[in-house]
Amino acid sequence: MPQVMRQPAIIWSAIHAKFRHISVWRRRAIFVAITCLCPFLAGSAGAATWIDGNKARLQALDKITARISTVEAPVGAVRFYGTLEITINRCAFHPPEEPPENAAFITVRDRGYDGLAPKQVFSGWIFSSSPAISALEHPVYDLTLLACFAD
Repeated sequence: MPQVMRQPAIIWSAIHAKFRHISVWRRRAIFVAITCLCPFLAGSAGAATWIDGNKARLQALDKITARISTVEAPVGAVRFYGTLEITINRCAFHPPEEPPENAAFITVRDRGYDGLAPKQVFSGWIFSSSPAISALEHPVYDLTLLACFAD
């Protein structure tokens, strides 16, 4: 039979020595608060589930003409808006019973008017709830994710 080491007694004595200046009632109150809050904190951290979508809806703004357009693109397809070439690489959304959130990994290239090869201006995740976290920085165009959905 393997020998069982009893280290918890050493750990508790070290904890007790470190927090000896705190009264017994305060230590108990802290312990009760941590014990009551742990299930809520652990439950909310792992509760976010994502559903893969196969289509994304983006809102595109031309800053020069103030024209707003809606662009829908399936995952993997290329859509054009002005001089931009927009590719949706991945799209995901939360189920209806969770707080609403959509996320898409997009790649944006600017073709320009000079006929040269397209230049990549953005590649990353964009979120519908907070578009400023990861925004396309372009002098003429703005892109915002409106929704991801599965057809």
